[in-house]
Amino acid sequence: MIVSWASALPSGLASFVEFVEALTIVLAVAAVCGWKSAMTGAAAGVVVLCCLVLALGPLILRIPTAWFQIGVGTLLVLFGTRWLRKAILRSAGVLAMHDEAAAYSKKVAALSSTRSSQAAAVSREGVITAMNGVFVEGLEVIFIVLAIAHGSQSKLMGAVFGAIVAFVLVALLGFALRSPLTRVPENALKMMVGIILSSLGTLWVGEGIGVTWPLGDRAVVLLAVFYVIVAWAGVQMAARLRAARPA
Repeated sequence: MIVSWASALPSGLASFVEFVEALTIVLAVAAVCGWKSAMTGAAAGVVVLCCLVLALGPLILRIPTAWFQIGVGTLLVLFGTRWLRKAILRSAGVLAMHDEAAAYSKKVAALSSTRSSQAAAVSREGVITAMNGVFVEGLEVIFIVLAIAHGSQSKLMGAVFGAIVAFVLVALLGFALRSPLTRVPENALKMMVGIILSSLGTLWVGEGIGVTWPLGDRAVVLLAVFYVIVAWAGVQMAARLRAARPA
């Protein structure tokens, strides 16, 4: 259960962020093109993702553990540090905070400008936009789940459970509010997820190339502390540079 929950937490947090972004796109499509177009596109995106998992999932699990750790660990580090970098710059005020309401308005404006003038029961533009949004964000969720779960049945159960809980929570909130989740502290979540993914990726790359970590898998806690320090130092440095050179 300890291993299972240890995989459920990063999977759930990362999936929550991705599902919020997918929800924003689906709600924008619904506002402009109607719920039928939005739900058709979302369902199509889910079907494509399921087919992709069924086709490629067994092949991924056959990859030798060391190769998988190096390859996926490297990708996790790149993925995590990308989120971490943006979260650091936003916390320091260098970049504007990500605004789901603004993203929603932008998507609505884009759809409104390209929508056909003839009314239709199902909008092609709306279906494609919703499908693309669900597919792209869902693909990142699948990648994270497979990466966290590789080589362990309990990790797989935990990672899938975390992703399902995140999906249900975002779906229920979206259905209840019918609006983007603007109050979600997305930058804090991305900072946390960036630290977790970067730590896991570093651990796996090390294991893949033969590094013997002190404390074994528990070394991920030490790596997380390291990335927390790096993030804190990054925020302080970026804030000082911004104060010195506002332009």
